[in-house]
Amino acid sequence: MPHIYKCLNCNEYTLKEKCPRCGAQTAKAQPPRFSPEDKYGKWRRMAKQDHGG
Repeated sequence: MPHIYKCLNCNEYTLKEKCPRCGAQTAKAQPPRFSPEDKYGKWRRMAKQDHGG
Protein backbone atom coordinates (compact mmCIF):
# COMPACT_ATOMS: atom_id res chain seq x y z
CA MET A 1 0.00 0.00 0.00
CA PRO A 2 1.43 3.42 -0.89
CA HIS A 3 2.08 6.06 1.71
CA ILE A 4 0.62 9.53 1.99
CA TYR A 5 3.33 12.17 1.82
CA LYS A 6 3.30 15.81 2.88
CA CYS A 7 5.37 18.48 1.16
CA LEU A 8 7.75 20.15 3.59
CA ASN A 9 7.66 23.35 1.55
CA CYS A 10 3.99 24.06 0.69
CA ASN A 11 2.22 21.58 3.06
CA GLU A 12 0.44 19.85 0.13
CA TYR A 13 -0.52 16.18 0.59
CA THR A 14 0.33 13.75 -2.21
CA LEU A 15 1.02 10.10 -2.96
CA LYS A 16 4.38 10.95 -4.56
CA GLU A 17 7.84 11.39 -3.05
CA LYS A 18 8.24 14.72 -4.88
CA CYS A 19 5.62 17.48 -4.61
CA PRO A 20 3.68 17.94 -7.86
CA ARG A 21 2.93 21.57 -6.95
CA CYS A 22 6.37 22.98 -6.07
CA GLY A 23 8.81 20.12 -6.80
CA ALA A 24 10.18 19.97 -3.24
CA GLN A 25 10.95 16.75 -1.35
CA THR A 26 8.07 15.25 0.63
CA ALA A 27 8.05 13.30 3.89
CA LYS A 28 5.73 10.57 5.13
CA ALA A 29 2.76 12.16 6.84
CA GLN A 30 1.94 11.21 10.40
CA PRO A 31 -1.16 9.04 10.59
CA PRO A 32 -4.19 11.23 11.30
CA ARG A 33 -6.08 10.90 14.57
CA PHE A 34 -9.37 9.06 14.39
CA SER A 35 -12.22 11.33 13.40
CA PRO A 36 -15.81 10.52 12.43
CA GLU A 37 -15.46 13.03 9.54
CA ASP A 38 -12.42 11.08 8.13
CA LYS A 39 -10.77 13.96 6.24
CA TYR A 40 -8.24 11.60 4.61
CA GLY A 41 -10.66 8.87 3.56
CA LYS A 42 -10.56 10.05 -0.04
CA TRP A 43 -6.78 9.56 -0.16
CA ARG A 44 -6.91 6.11 1.44
CA ARG A 45 -9.60 4.92 -0.97
CA MET A 46 -7.67 6.29 -3.98
CA ALA A 47 -4.47 4.55 -2.87
CA LYS A 48 -6.28 1.28 -2.22
CA GLN A 49 -8.05 1.38 -5.60
CA ASP A 50 -4.88 2.28 -7.54
CA HIS A 51 -2.81 -0.48 -5.95
CA GLY A 52 -5.37 -3.27 -5.64
CA GLY A 53 -5.36 -3.40 -1.85
